[in-house]
Amino acid sequence: MKTSQKTVVIGFLGTQLDSGQGAGRWEKWRPTISLVQHEDTVIHRLELLYTKPHLALAQLMKADIANVSPETTVNLVPIELADPWDFGEVYTALYDWAKGYRFDAERERYWAHITTGTHVAQICMFLLVESRQLPGVLLQSSPPRRQRAGEPGNIALIDLDLSRYDGIAKRFHQDQSDAVAFLKSGIATRNPRFNALIAEIERVAVRSKAPILLVGPTGAGKSFLARRMYELKKARHQLEGSFVEVNCATLRGDGAASALFGHKKGAFTGAATERAGLLRTADGGLLFLDEIGELGLDEQAMLLKAIEEKRFFPMGSDREVASDFQLLAGTNRDLRAEVAAGRFRDDLFARINLWTYDLPSLAQRTEDIEPNTEHLLALSAQDTGRAVRFNAEAKARYLRFAQSAEATWNGNFRDLSASVTRLATLAEGGRIGVDLVDAEIARLRWLWKRQDEPSSGAETDIDLHALLGDETADALDLFDRLQLQSVLRVCRSAKSLSDAGRQLFHVSRTQRSVVNDADRLRKYLQKFGLGWERISEA
Repeated sequence: MKTSQKTVVIGFLGTQLDSGQGAGRWEKWRPTISLVQHEDTVIHRLELLYTKPHLALAQLMKADIANVSPETTVNLVPIELADPWDFGEVYTALYDWAKGYRFDAERERYWAHITTGTHVAQICMFLLVESRQLPGVLLQSSPPRRQRAGEPGNIALIDLDLSRYDGIAKRFHQDQSDAVAFLKSGIATRNPRFNALIAEIERVAVRSKAPILLVGPTGAGKSFLARRMYELKKARHQLEGSFVEVNCATLRGDGAASALFGHKKGAFTGAATERAGLLRTADGGLLFLDEIGELGLDEQAMLLKAIEEKRFFPMGSDREVASDFQLLAGTNRDLRAEVAAGRFRDDLFARINLWTYDLPSLAQRTEDIEPNTEHLLALSAQDTGRAVRFNAEAKARYLRFAQSAEATWNGNFRDLSASVTRLATLAEGGRIGVDLVDAEIARLRWLWKRQDEPSSGAETDIDLHALLGDETADALDLFDRLQLQSVLRVCRSAKSLSDAGRQLFHVSRTQRSVVNDADRLRKYLQKFGLGWERISEA
């Protein structure tokens, strides 16, 4: 606070507390008068707000202040209020006055006096200071414990800048941490990218009502995260309605529009009764449209209107209905490519693309396999009443395979959940041993080989002759050939050089003081005259 600044107080005339006509008024504590009676505090100007019926009292107050504090300039500010207890009227009047007032924060400091005026006026003062329409702090005055003539009582300043209060800041930080943990179901995930993504989603979820788009492969957790976001907003009293989820891939033809927007009786063959539709069911709540890229163009156009206007026409009806819902959408497609191909409306994509989050696959966040495995075992124990644990050797073997490049986790968390369920079900005496893990690994290899690998052998899907040339490829030992093909297979499925390196050096990287997976992989590829750009193009 600059000592050279002048102090300006803005406050209402207290029609009761400041009242009094005779000499006895000096025997009582009057809040507005008390402000200028503190010897160590100089009030340079007082903007005294009053309603017209109390002009005489305001003029008397101005004269009394001149007697007590000649250095204080009092400006009488008439405020037109038909009902001083009408919140909308009072706030509008104060807001308009503040917008027209010439604040000079460099030369003056402003105190908003909230002891006088109706409770509505005090609340409005608080809101204007909190929103910085009044660029200052709140001023609270109180009478002395024993009233004596001339005793000014006490004054206290309240700064609404929450960053100044360590205790409040810590509570906010803890509240945010709790919300992030809630979105992750308490799983102590370790992947930095995923943790940063969830932290941002938490902030957006509690601050925004705009559509959110979750992108990611099947089983990456889009549906689960959508429900947790709904539960978080519900707990914060931001939503009153239901969570409504639909997989758009299951909607076809007239049934798609009917399911989403409802229909009138007789709208089409088979429409024997009226149907409200999912959008109306989600009124006041959250609508999660999974696989939104599967919607037809007609349904996309109807959805865009419903998002923007909160109104739409049910099938066969000439009357609009209203539904105020928040939209979450999920897709495993690249909607940018779908727009370019004319299969997805660009205006709808623009509307739902304000907040887009790309959920990484399980194979891209192998650090999180262990905590998720423990979480799934805990859920199994809750469901079955039977606790199951790995022995140390079995756990190490399972995680070594699960975090390797060989484990593709095509179904992501669905694959992991199924795997842990099998282990927990077959475990004897509540212990998962090595033999059981070996059998499960064999099952997973069979599952992923059946889906992804050609029957003639996986080594044939990497053409080293095309990459290296016939002379260089023919000069490779079988050992080098097989190793290079395996490395290139990982590179082909990875998003970047760093991602491929992290998968390939998952174990040895933990034993290094300086981790540079990309550099290690780059040097290995350079031995064969290969670079990442060439591999990506191939």
